[in-house]
Amino acid sequence: MTHPLPARTGGQILVQALATNQVDHVYCVPGESFLPVLDALHQHPSIRTIVARHEGAASNMAEAHGKLTRRPGIAFVTRGPGATHAANGVHTAMQDSTPMVLFVGQVDQGFIGREAFQEIDYRQVFGGLAKWAVEIDAIERIPEIVSRAFSVAQSGRPGPVVVGLPEDVLFGSTAVADAPPVRIGRSAPEPDAVRELAERLGAAARPLVIVGGGDWTDAGCADLARFVHAHDLPVVASFRRQDLFDNRDPHYAGQLGLGVSPRLAERVRQADLLLVLGSRLAEASSSGYTLVESPVPRQVLVHAHPDPQELGRVYHATLPLATGMPALAAALAALPATPAPRWRDWTRAARADYEAHSTPAPADPALQGVDLAAVVAHLNEVLPEDAVISNGAGNYTVWVHRYYRYRRRATELAPVNGAMGYGLPAAIAAKLRCPERTVVCFAGDGCFMMYPQELATAMQFDAPVVVIVVNNGMLATIRMHQEREYPARVSGTRLANPDFIALARSFGAHAERVEQTGDFPAAFERARACGRAALIELRTDPLQITPQSRLPAP
Repeated sequence: MTHPLPARTGGQILVQALATNQVDHVYCVPGESFLPVLDALHQHPSIRTIVARHEGAASNMAEAHGKLTRRPGIAFVTRGPGATHAANGVHTAMQDSTPMVLFVGQVDQGFIGREAFQEIDYRQVFGGLAKWAVEIDAIERIPEIVSRAFSVAQSGRPGPVVVGLPEDVLFGSTAVADAPPVRIGRSAPEPDAVRELAERLGAAARPLVIVGGGDWTDAGCADLARFVHAHDLPVVASFRRQDLFDNRDPHYAGQLGLGVSPRLAERVRQADLLLVLGSRLAEASSSGYTLVESPVPRQVLVHAHPDPQELGRVYHATLPLATGMPALAAALAALPATPAPRWRDWTRAARADYEAHSTPAPADPALQGVDLAAVVAHLNEVLPEDAVISNGAGNYTVWVHRYYRYRRRATELAPVNGAMGYGLPAAIAAKLRCPERTVVCFAGDGCFMMYPQELATAMQFDAPVVVIVVNNGMLATIRMHQEREYPARVSGTRLANPDFIALARSFGAHAERVEQTGDFPAAFERARACGRAALIELRTDPLQITPQSRLPAP
């Protein structure tokens, strides 16, 4: 005998769909447009509701959650201004290939088209920004559309989905069956393609592996390492994907991105075979499409990517492979090893170049304040292997990416799209999802001030992150470009900052200011041991614009 289905509100049906798909955290700024969802979350204690203080921060938290877990990070925001604030995280998720679902309140369907209060056409606003933008038009379709949203967010190249929630759909009630948990189909490389890849590797003299993208698992990274070791290959990470391969491994040769080593850039040009695994080789990783030319590269290009539409979009690959990265890495790990490869010296030289570039030099005697290279080097020594490092955008990140050696997947939370303000929300999400791990956020003074109020979120939800604010009183990246294009004509890049210590303490956080390099280690240990969110302000030299470049003295 079948029992009749109970009537439930749209909010209850939606939240049950989240629980069915093993969602354990949602990030939101509450709004009246999705009150039934908030009420339904009250009935699901297995889903922790994290209330951010800004929708942009909530969407960045969801994106960081997706990066860490490879499952869609979930954010809820209200209609209109809430949605446009949250667009920041959607753009990051798209360019970073991160699974994410943003649920947005919407006006009653009977009001749509009248420019009702906070009404927005989400298909138009997010249609070119997300993998899929949809609006649920009937309460009975909630299980279907939420299920598809989870599938789209995780399939092929992962990315964001935006789902509009009209008020009448959420407040209405009906009896409808729940959809089962989403299962994702994964593509695998064709055996003939793997054989061709092996043949092209065997014919190469200067091969280079470039790894990137958001489609990697721990097992896939382990298989990648086995393949690399069996063939003694040099490995390079694309922009902000350094955690896909242990940077301490003698085969690791550095990062392609902002602040790329000139010797590494030249090595990419000299390579006769590029094995590009998962990376799009976008603008930052290709130095403006110059290291690998479009449409036909000088190098033999084997390009593997989970999205078939990416293959051939910018580069004509000698061998394109539409495949998931874990399946490809497993196939590569099963190939017979290359005995005494002819490129052994090439690999050793690549590693030597990386070590020279990533080892801090003695501080310039002219340097004032804290030596940021020494700070990063200290963290490199004392942080555990699974520590998470987050950052946003700014010249301070060049020190982090150059001198910190990432050890394993899901330890680098850094926006490939270069979004300012990302670091603090991402760190909070990481600490909430993985409370046993040490989480350190780097932020410039301009970057931190995008979402400083999220210290309140960290305190309210017990996320003891350590935030390192690099204070040089300017928007340094823009100042660097300004100095190059318009020397000595400073405009719009100076910052008048608050008292960061007083600001952090006003939220209840631990806070210290460090003005001399030697004072940092003890300050960091106090911050790590305090048991609550902590902020360390580093006073750095505004003339030291990059690790190797100083601005002229005024």
